Amino acid sequence: MRRPSPEARGGGGEVGLALRFARQVERHALLAPGDRVVVALSGGVDSLTLLHLLRFAPHRPEVELVAAHFDHGMRAGSGEDALWVRGVCRAWAVPLREGRAESPPRSEEEAREGRYAFLFRVLAEEGARWLLTGHQADDQAETVLFRILRGTGLGGLGGIPLHRPPGIYRPLLPFSREEILLYAKDRRLRPREDPSNLDTRFPRNFLRHRVLPEVDESVAPGARAALRRLARLARENEEGWRSLLPSLLEGVLEEKDDGLLVVRSALLAYHPAVQARILREVLRRRGIGLQEAGTRAVMEFTRTGASGRSFPLPGGVGLRRGFDHFLLEEALEAEADHPLDVPDRGPGEGEAMLGGWGLGVEWGPKAPEGYRDLFSASSGDLEFPLRLRGWRPGDRMVLGYGTKKVKKLLAEARIPAVERPRTPVLCDARGRVLWVAGVATSALARCGEDQRSFFLGIRDALQR
Repeated sequence: MRRPSPEARGGGGEVGLALRFARQVERHALLAPGDRVVVALSGGVDSLTLLHLLRFAPHRPEVELVAAHFDHGMRAGSGEDALWVRGVCRAWAVPLREGRAESPPRSEEEAREGRYAFLFRVLAEEGARWLLTGHQADDQAETVLFRILRGTGLGGLGGIPLHRPPGIYRPLLPFSREEILLYAKDRRLRPREDPSNLDTRFPRNFLRHRVLPEVDESVAPGARAALRRLARLARENEEGWRSLLPSLLEGVLEEKDDGLLVVRSALLAYHPAVQARILREVLRRRGIGLQEAGTRAVMEFTRTGASGRSFPLPGGVGLRRGFDHFLLEEALEAEADHPLDVPDRGPGEGEAMLGGWGLGVEWGPKAPEGYRDLFSASSGDLEFPLRLRGWRPGDRMVLGYGTKKVKKLLAEARIPAVERPRTPVLCDARGRVLWVAGVATSALARCGEDQRSFFLGIRDALQR
């Protein structure tokens, strides 16, 4: 059996978690005396320990505390958790703000969105400077491993930041779950644990309860510490790059009245990895974020795009090639989208224009040939007319396990941001998303007794 670390064994004393927490907070220099802060309090051991440290620990920061608890209503017993949190805050003389979801969220993503929407609302209404959450070092290790398995870029290896806009601060991040559990036991804290945290059907729980313990035991003892070290090194690497960017941009980037100008010869003189960093920084200044595939597409255009051509970017922006420069400007000449309506289940064909790309479309009771993307469903389950259009913010799709944002589906499918405006989305007469070409089909588009009798095919796109 693994022995507790020396730091964890000191969890209850002055040389343990309480004193080291106070020193860390002082070193972070984010909390000033008199600051009003909101503590996200679920009732679990991490958030309860955080509130206790801020309320009772020696040498604690002199801040005004407000606790905030959000009841998702996703499981039986969540109401009792809210009552318990209310009792703790009353006993500890900490003001409490409570919220509850109007209807149970249908996914972990929806639950998280609802929770943070409530917490940020409390932050604003209380006039608080910081929202404090109970994320700790083991959460960091799990996050880094999860991102590695999903193929993150170098920036993603940095894991959970200690603080980030708009005012989130995680003061427990340097401390392990083991230390926090020992502190809670020593102080006789009795947290309310969410049973769903033990359900290994959720990816994070699977890593926490199955993968990391096995790796720590049989493959790489100290794996959690190694993952945390990797996160620290990755963050330091990113900070180093950010410190170099101003000098790298000298001679490459010029600000003009009509946009940002990138000197092509100066850009291409750098190594491709540096070119990618520079381009992402230039686009970031216009509020455009690109993933790996999108960055590679822009880089290819900077190398091979002909003078006078423009590369479309999100937000109605284009990167136009001059003789020895690129101008980042409003894409005024971009053609408007022209969606295509499918009136009924009978055979037909037509064209759509999405993101400046023309699409050849054919539909009917028989599967067309020679199409790169094909939608099929039971015509009896479809509400006509259908519409083929581009993705819109707020689009959601009904899947077998609930609903999901189409934006999330596109990200999971590694569709770069520059490609999303021209990714076809098929909706029914009520505006419900039935299909995202090459990505996913809704549970609403089932195959019934008429044996998949409606098909819609899309030919390869041609840029106009």
